[in-house]
Amino acid sequence: MSPRLKKLRKVLSPPNIKGFKPYGPDVNQEKLEVVEIHIEEYEALKLCDYDNYNHHQASVIMGVSRPTFSRIYASVRQKIALAFAEGKQIAIEGGKVYFDSDWYSCKGCGCYFNNPQKDIDITECPLCGSKKFEQYNIEGNVADKDESGCDDCCICPECGYEKPHQFGKPCSHEVCPECNSALRRKGRSTRNRNLNC
Repeated sequence: MSPRLKKLRKVLSPPNIKGFKPYGPDVNQEKLEVVEIHIEEYEALKLCDYDNYNHHQASVIMGVSRPTFSRIYASVRQKIALAFAEGKQIAIEGGKVYFDSDWYSCKGCGCYFNNPQKDIDITECPLCGSKKFEQYNIEGNVADKDESGCDDCCICPECGYEKPHQFGKPCSHEVCPECNSALRRKGRSTRNRNLNC
């Protein structure tokens, strides 16, 4: 029996940090083991313990069931306890998530900002006014925003939403932020679409 497909979890914003490292006289930085916290686990912890939502409210925000949210929340608390008790490093990365809007990273001031109004193009960083910024994606990598056209895109078959395709990430794993439908590949021949890129 094949494993059940995980539903994508909605995340309001990317984490401000990539993790934590323990420090002290007995810590050997080269031999630190890493505890990996997924972005949806970070979001669950933030919603409950920082924003003070209850489990039902937080599950609605993330677009998952109440029991699923409770499992995510219990998992992140157990991982943090393990890291603290055994002096392990924490890394926040990965997971099956999508952001509620496109997020960008400014090269000038280093801030993150989003674009909830899809009909208005972003031309500069709202904090420092720099024109040098990049689109943020889930892996923490960035893709340049100054793309002139979309000849290799992921497209929503329901509403027509388009976004540039990210190499190594199948379009079918992406979700349309407008209508929550699965995206499809556009702009390449059928032969190239069969490649796992």
